[in-house]
Amino acid sequence: MLVHGVVWDSPSPALRFRQADGEFTDIALARGSALGLRVVPGLWCLGHTKVHGPGDRTHVPCRGNSPAERGKQCGACFARDDSRLMHDFHRGTSVPGGLRAYLMQPHWLYVATFANGATKVGTASAPRKWNRLAEQGAVHASYVAHAEDGRVVRVLEDLVTRELGLVQQIRSASKAAGLVEPRAGVELSAVNRRHAGRVRELLGGLAMTGYSVVEEEWDRPALANQLCDATADGARRHPYPATFDGGGHGLRIRSVSGAIALARLPDAAGVDVEGSFVADLGALKGRRIEFGPHITQIPALQDSLF
Repeated sequence: MLVHGVVWDSPSPALRFRQADGEFTDIALARGSALGLRVVPGLWCLGHTKVHGPGDRTHVPCRGNSPAERGKQCGACFARDDSRLMHDFHRGTSVPGGLRAYLMQPHWLYVATFANGATKVGTASAPRKWNRLAEQGAVHASYVAHAEDGRVVRVLEDLVTRELGLVQQIRSASKAAGLVEPRAGVELSAVNRRHAGRVRELLGGLAMTGYSVVEEEWDRPALANQLCDATADGARRHPYPATFDGGGHGLRIRSVSGAIALARLPDAAGVDVEGSFVADLGALKGRRIEFGPHITQIPALQDSLF
């Protein structure tokens, strides 16, 4: 089974994987759920996507089941992937008709703040306005503009980066590290509102058309609250003590933000070891796994964890 990542297609997250017959299956990551798996060494191509319109796309599996070469794709699938073109569309890059139809639908511009205070600007298509931020794993976020299409919103995004210095990407490792010791919620909310206010002020003074400035806060999923609040779990937190590039793993899910989980780790007897662990399940993307009654091996020098 090939993992395609953590998805938020509903108010709750799921681990999505493709079975040998090509069918996709989702395993819910609900509070209290157990996740036991073994990772087969290697990183594999996830195939490519053909976009036919705003709500219509097709996933095409990798023909050769090849190892990943560029991100989570082989070279051939990367070259065939429609979605790789969307970020240059506003610069005049020619795109297929289906992708053009997707990009010409209304989009939102948002400002997202993460557990360590890092803040970014980003975009979301209208149908995925909420889901996009849930998958990003934001702690606090604000919508700052509504654009008539994807070209306008990406022009605004680049402008905000150039004029205000807000980045367009935060590394997953940084998000996970921040959730081990998240900053206070009231502080992060203030950081987000301050950046969002600066962006609205900038956009409000432009002579450009095709968008409107908005004031709206994103509603964080309830399952993320415990992970985003350092005081909510009642147990000392630690980084997950293994990597998802091989071996067995066993977790009991407590909370999920984006692709990052707060989990307890059961031992061989099924008893949870001391503490809670912050694990980036996004690292499973592109990995082949086998489900089973596996456990995470705690390092012999576990005193360093506690």
